[in-house]
Amino acid sequence: MIAGILLGPSLLGRLAPQAFTHLFPADGLGGLNALSQIGLILFLFLVGLQVRPHDTRGHAKPAFAASFTSMLAPFLLGSLLAVPLHTEFSSGIALPAFTLFFGAAMSITAFPVLARILAERQLLNTRIGAIAISCAAVDDVASWCLLAFILAASAAAWLPVVAGLVVYSAVMLYAVRPLLRRYPPNLPGALLLLLASSWITETIGVHALFGAFLAGLVMPRDMTLPASLEAFTSTLLLPLFFAFTGLRTSIALVSGSRQWLYCAAIIAVAITGKLFGCAIALRISRLPWRDSLAVGALVNTRGLIELVILNIGLDRGIISPTLFSMMVLMALVTTFMTTPLLAIIHSQPETPE
Repeated sequence: MIAGILLGPSLLGRLAPQAFTHLFPADGLGGLNALSQIGLILFLFLVGLQVRPHDTRGHAKPAFAASFTSMLAPFLLGSLLAVPLHTEFSSGIALPAFTLFFGAAMSITAFPVLARILAERQLLNTRIGAIAISCAAVDDVASWCLLAFILAASAAAWLPVVAGLVVYSAVMLYAVRPLLRRYPPNLPGALLLLLASSWITETIGVHALFGAFLAGLVMPRDMTLPASLEAFTSTLLLPLFFAFTGLRTSIALVSGSRQWLYCAAIIAVAITGKLFGCAIALRISRLPWRDSLAVGALVNTRGLIELVILNIGLDRGIISPTLFSMMVLMALVTTFMTTPLLAIIHSQPETPE
């Protein structure tokens, strides 16, 4: 994420504009974008494959309470903040669509980043890890479904788009998923389904990434893909997406005390809704404050998933480049603060279950 920002107009473009233009000519960005989209399609497929929202490992009540609150609180707070932001930072889209998108963007939790943090700190098999990973899984599924409906509803002919999305999702979940359980696909078959699903949702009018996520979601639970596929995606294709995002992010667009105040408000609302909303819900579920705040700090991370959502909003003309840059800063802050904040809150190791 840092490399993407540094390669963009925020730093390299300001310090060495000739080098920036030479490295990223305007006529070469189309190919970079195409490769990054392929990486995102593979990445969202892998995320859907890993997400199992029903697997709460004995912590259903606190996990779903935290999931509901950690989505509802930032969504409501973000929707309120979207009202003053709409006039200045929207790209001409109607207030309801802008408000819904902004609230959904504030509700994202980066499932892959959270899983890696838990693995590195050896928390995956603890109560905190079980609740946090379940909460993130439910949040990811709900957020992508909400985003899909927002994109469908914002279309000019929204009713056919919404109807097509509902029908296709039902077919995938209730027809394709049982069929895949009975006849597990091999790697070529899984990739063909991924591409077909992405093409269908793009044709419907939602987005190819939702189809990729849905394709991973319906795959059999015991399906394993070659490690080389994830390595190829994460080490080659995803860095291209970071670079492309950095090229679209210009911190210089955020100028003046008013805009920086808005940026600070976005970061404050994001942290308040996610971290404290989740922690309070877990405390009501009778978890200790220490564990509640630790889970809240974990689900507050946004990472790559947030950048994906923001790029969709920018491409669809829902948010302006200035608001896009503000939201990228919010994603950076909430992601960077997770590990040090968790170290402070949860300094003592927890015994695995």
